[in-house]
Amino acid sequence: MASGSRLFRSETVTPLILIALVAVLVIAPLVKIVLATLTPDGLAAWQAVLASPLSQNLWWKPLANTLILGFGVASGCLLLGGFLAWLVILTDVPAPRFLGVLSTLPFMIPSFAAALAWGTLFRNSRLGGSAGFFEVNGIAIPDWLAWGLVPTLIVLVAHYYSLAYTIIAAALSSVGADLIESAQMAGAKRPRIFFGIILPVVTPALIAAASLTFAGAVSNFAAPALLGLPVRMQTLSTRLFGMIETGSGERGFVLALLLIGVSASFLFLADRVVSGRKAFITVTGKGGRTKRFALGAWRWPLFALAVLLGVGTTIVPVLVLAASSLAPQSGALFSNWTLHFWIGEGGGQMAQGQAGIFRNPVLIDALWNTIKLGLTVAGITMVLGLALAHTIVRRKGTLLANVLSQLAFMPLLIPSIAFAAAYIALFGAPIGPFPSLYGTFALLVIAAAAHNLPYAVQSGRSVLGQVSADIEESAKLTGASAVRRMLVIVFPLAIRGLLAGAILVFVKMVRDLSLVVLLFSATSPVLSMVAYRYASEGFMQFANAITLLILVICLAASLVAQALQSRVQKWKQS
Repeated sequence: MASGSRLFRSETVTPLILIALVAVLVIAPLVKIVLATLTPDGLAAWQAVLASPLSQNLWWKPLANTLILGFGVASGCLLLGGFLAWLVILTDVPAPRFLGVLSTLPFMIPSFAAALAWGTLFRNSRLGGSAGFFEVNGIAIPDWLAWGLVPTLIVLVAHYYSLAYTIIAAALSSVGADLIESAQMAGAKRPRIFFGIILPVVTPALIAAASLTFAGAVSNFAAPALLGLPVRMQTLSTRLFGMIETGSGERGFVLALLLIGVSASFLFLADRVVSGRKAFITVTGKGGRTKRFALGAWRWPLFALAVLLGVGTTIVPVLVLAASSLAPQSGALFSNWTLHFWIGEGGGQMAQGQAGIFRNPVLIDALWNTIKLGLTVAGITMVLGLALAHTIVRRKGTLLANVLSQLAFMPLLIPSIAFAAAYIALFGAPIGPFPSLYGTFALLVIAAAAHNLPYAVQSGRSVLGQVSADIEESAKLTGASAVRRMLVIVFPLAIRGLLAGAILVFVKMVRDLSLVVLLFSATSPVLSMVAYRYASEGFMQFANAITLLILVICLAASLVAQALQSRVQKWKQS
């Protein structure tokens, strides 16, 4: 009886309930998709994908393209992100803070925004339709630069290098000046210092940056779809989308499992490499100065190069999208501007009679659905993330906390489009008395909340780790219930970190395409999917205008978050 009573105490019941909830959100869809591929039709799909005359087009070519993009993007991001991190953190380059901010901006721009901007400039007439700006103005664009692997690779590197910069810069800032100065006093030259001290210390960050950018590239749907599908360049994500879209569900589920395997294998190997390395202690109690190397005559040229890189991957795409949304023809971006694609009435000759986006009922619904989806998912993940983080932090080291932590971070290993496929497998048909959720707004919310759990949990853990458990224990001694302690003590103390996590989730949902592309329906349109549909049908001005609207929403959300964070926790200033 004693063991049974311990089992039903709140300290044990709460983690068990949370484990069951996360298992339903994360494990159940994966189990369902595996079971769907073990049926007779599923086994036939395995054979068709891996061992049939169709395998070359269904698996091997998409796999090769996916790996080329993955390793190419990881390498390019390490070069660009590493260069910028070194320049900002370890040199005397002018305006390092400005360069740091500029280097983090590209990741805020959706990858399909960069792909649309690339198409607006470099699209050629190979596929018919309107040519891009350069070809219309007399500059011939070869096919390999307009479509396929090369432009997709360039766009994805431009999108993800800021992620690598953030990770590497954080590692470089921990390299204390005493290490470098000791090596200089011993007569070591700069190459020796770099390869003997700096590089070994930041190797875990380099591996982490490479693994995350690799995973992002192999799971990205937007850029390969916009720049590759028109010339039949398939990746695993676009092939998966095609299978589900055309009704070949079992083959799509097989490809989803294989895509998960490719992404998770690389992340697992990267983790093993990092965990197997000898650790280097660089942060001590002797101060945290960072040694900056003098660039001499190279200060301003390298500064100009960094600014050019930042402007080319942030400001230029936005300007191109803005000009395109105002130009009647993509070849004349900066003349005869009109607001028709924004507020024009339908029925005329322009844009085949379609009204501007703010006069289109579908776009108004998509705008409302997008904001509603972002706010709903952000709110759910903030509450659930706080509960999970609180349980993990307060019961650190216990079996239940470890299991919960592993489950909560499992979605990071699953590409977005594969996660969406798993949810279609689970909720695409009625489950007992519950109806099918496929094509509903509810399914979008549940899938998005589950996939964004790791970000909410990490935000909660980072804040709760700084809050002493003694405060809660004192309240518990006064008779405060667990719910009251959570509402009155934990939530107010963690609100800033939770807001940061919630705003990150909101921005991710507003700009996300890979997750919603399979769960999208006519009754639940979202802006990113409508922009993709317009681009696929050749209405680039509408697609670019919607993408600009997405950027404005993301920027406004970031500003609102900063304003809210400055107003909460006023008691800390008194």
